[in-house]
Amino acid sequence: MADHDLPRRGLVLAAAALGAGGAGYPPPSPIDSGRVENGRVQFPDWRGPADPPGGGAPQPQPPGERIGFAVVGLGRISLEEVLPALAECREARPVALVSGSPEKARVVAAQHGIPDTAVHGYDEFERLRENPAVQAVYIALPNAMHREFTERAAAIGRHVLCEKPMANSLADCQAMTSACERAGVRLMIAYRSQYQPHHRATIALIRSGELGRLRFIEAANTQANGPGPQWRYNRQMAGGGALPDIGLYCLNAARYLTGEEPVEAFATTYSPAGDARFAEVEESIAFQLRFPSGVIANALSSYGTYENRSLRLHFERGSIEMPHAFAYQGQRLVVQRRVGEVGAEEERIIKPKNQFAQEIDHFAACVRDGRKPHTPGEEGVQDQALMEALYRSAKEGKPMRLEPPPGPTRGPDPA
Repeated sequence: MADHDLPRRGLVLAAAALGAGGAGYPPPSPIDSGRVENGRVQFPDWRGPADPPGGGAPQPQPPGERIGFAVVGLGRISLEEVLPALAECREARPVALVSGSPEKARVVAAQHGIPDTAVHGYDEFERLRENPAVQAVYIALPNAMHREFTERAAAIGRHVLCEKPMANSLADCQAMTSACERAGVRLMIAYRSQYQPHHRATIALIRSGELGRLRFIEAANTQANGPGPQWRYNRQMAGGGALPDIGLYCLNAARYLTGEEPVEAFATTYSPAGDARFAEVEESIAFQLRFPSGVIANALSSYGTYENRSLRLHFERGSIEMPHAFAYQGQRLVVQRRVGEVGAEEERIIKPKNQFAQEIDHFAACVRDGRKPHTPGEEGVQDQALMEALYRSAKEGKPMRLEPPPGPTRGPDPA
């Protein structure tokens, strides 16, 4: 045998060893080799009962069977969060771009393997109808543009995943929901926190009653914004300041954590005198919500303070602290309660997941299976109604009595 044949022979032996016990090796056990069941690869858990079970092998859809998304708007959230998340998705893939910046769009398309023929300007949006790969759109535009592009997407039969806040007015939100209903397309609002694993675990912990009855919620979402001009400082484009941009996370969290709708709201807003950035929108807002069960939620949001994205829940027999609850990453879930004769603090270790990928995959699965998403248009409509009540409260200086929504605002829980 020639010397150059030795590497090849080694590869053959190695391949045989990985098969059914070839080359004198015993065959792999079922725990190690797994099995195929209903088209999915499954492995029995190799860990002992003292350790948490593994997460299982990822089960992505074949690329050609994933729901194709056109990303509409190529600002920071699209480039820094949405498109990277689509690369992690198991149910979705990016297939087209819509942007007002042709040069930027060409660069982004090349980075993500999107052909030039699938890159369009805003005035060419309707050309998405000609592309059968596009089944849904992710609208990541300034708030004032959400209604227009949702209605345009519905008119060409494309499902809509729209960034929060849903729009700038209750009338716009209701029009978006109606347009999608008439067209027979799905509409989901991108409330990423409702799909984040730590938030899902917190909801389950509340519903279990393990810590007794929930009594108080404290929520903060603050950041120190930079100079203008920015569309976020323009009322026509943003609809408001800190409240619809980041305070909405606190508002929405109070609703999904309690599973209730507030019956009373009170708010105070503040903008520093002489700061041109806040001539049209509020810099800061503090608000309180009262729920039918007696839970009181206190929240604050600001464009003028050091970053704080925390959530704290107070129960009869303990508390939950989430120091980075509304951040893009770094979530933690810390439970404090009495154990025996002493107070104890434990952190529940939950495997992090990309919350943008989680919400996109949820919507893609809903499109594929014809299901209502967990955060449909009705969820955005209700939050907009509550934000308008908070602004009225701040203007009039008194609490606002609130009416319940006409029906459920959420669909089935995400997987």
